Amino acid sequence: MIDKFLNYLQYEKRSSPHTVVSYKNDLEQFSTFLSSQYSTTNLEEATSVMVRTWLASFYDEKLEPSSIKRKISTLKTFYKYLNRIGILSTSPMLKIVTPKQKSRLPNYVDEKSINALFAHATETDFTSLRNRLMIELFYQTGIRRAELIHLKHSDIYEDAIIVLGKRNKERKIPITPALRQLIKEYETVKHANGFELECLLVLDNGKKIYDKFVYTTVNNYLNSVTTLSKKSPHVLRHTFATHMLNNGADLNAIKEILGHTSLAATQVYTHNSIEKLKSAHKQAHPRA
Repeated sequence: MIDKFLNYLQYEKRSSPHTVVSYKNDLEQFSTFLSSQYSTTNLEEATSVMVRTWLASFYDEKLEPSSIKRKISTLKTFYKYLNRIGILSTSPMLKIVTPKQKSRLPNYVDEKSINALFAHATETDFTSLRNRLMIELFYQTGIRRAELIHLKHSDIYEDAIIVLGKRNKERKIPITPALRQLIKEYETVKHANGFELECLLVLDNGKKIYDKFVYTTVNNYLNSVTTLSKKSPHVLRHTFATHMLNNGADLNAIKEILGHTSLAATQVYTHNSIEKLKSAHKQAHPRA
């Protein structure tokens, strides 16, 4: 059932590879716990008491609340799936309460650092063009890592790109003439190198880019302009949303571009703007 569930995540929900691996590890860990404590590896036999005992062991180990929250999310999603396909009629997660977690503001790169990142990007060789295009796509469109990896030439239009996101939800994201020109320059060099793969971004050998390659490339570029502890592609997604909001974009428009199903998921970026205002107020007001 774990394998079927993971296939469901990967091919039906189009979850990211990172999510699939995390869910796989959580479920295998829970299965090992059931085997050692209750002499069963069948997750369908688990009760709410068994789940609580498993979670309690993590509190004893001082595991981060965010990690415990993810494990609860894994089990809730798994048992919801079993219920949906008729394997179970009742989920052992119904009585499990997710612990409250201290909210964290999304990390983002300031505009000055982003401008510095692109200021000297003038190389026209294939590798440089591809890497620059990768960073520009993340920053100018706010797309997710998996969405960028699966982006095809046929998804590119003169003024927009078409992205297939989570739950197979398609959305149209506008692009600037400058970004469209960069894509054309990259496509010309790609074709000249004999790389005919339909995927837009490819490796130096013409094969499709992959998750770790994208992360490492972004991390290396951000290392040159920021001291943030996190320098992932998702930081560029946060940066896109924060800069849009700081420059007057409508929150609902940002929600649609990011592909959020709920406005609440987008509203987290308003906190960054408020923090910026509070900082300005504290520095400038005589009574602050």
